[in-house]
Amino acid sequence: MNSLLIVNSVLLGVGLAMDAFTVSLANGLNEPDMPMRRHHGIAGMFAGFQALMPLLGWLCVRTVVSYFNAFARCIPWIALLLLSYIGIKMLIEGLRARHGSADEPQKRPTVKTLLVQGVATSIDALSVGFTIADYSIGKALLSACIIGAETFGICFCGLIIGKKAGMKLAGKATVIGGLLLIGIGAEIFISHLVGRS
Repeated sequence: MNSLLIVNSVLLGVGLAMDAFTVSLANGLNEPDMPMRRHHGIAGMFAGFQALMPLLGWLCVRTVVSYFNAFARCIPWIALLLLSYIGIKMLIEGLRARHGSADEPQKRPTVKTLLVQGVATSIDALSVGFTIADYSIGKALLSACIIGAETFGICFCGLIIGKKAGMKLAGKATVIGGLLLIGIGAEIFISHLVGRS
């Protein structure tokens, strides 16, 4: 059972981390001079959210399942709104910077922006609580830790790749990052709609 739990958690972790990977890529594009300490902080924040959300889902299923079912319908809308808001904001900033001074420094994402990104990319992980609902608390914690560790590694790679690409794309990076975030929000929304039909 433990080996099956680990395999399932690894597969869940990869699937759940893809949105966070793409957002990390966008953040790396937007901040090509990002220091290594910030890499760790951003990857750690995404990993924390991805580990926490399945546990919250697990808790909801075990306690207030009827309320969680009602909230689950809102998940794609929340992700779409949050990521679109951040993406449009980045897009506007990128277009203003391209029409303004070339020497104008890029704005790096604030902690508030990163928190919104973390929630938006991990909110669908609440639904994972349904798939692990029959796990004991120990198994649910193990699964969450595996998902979090994987997300950290995947997001860290996304930041590095985005940072390297951002150095080459300079002025276009913020615009590309904004478009990526809007695209992720739309993808989450559409995949939930298609899954329900």
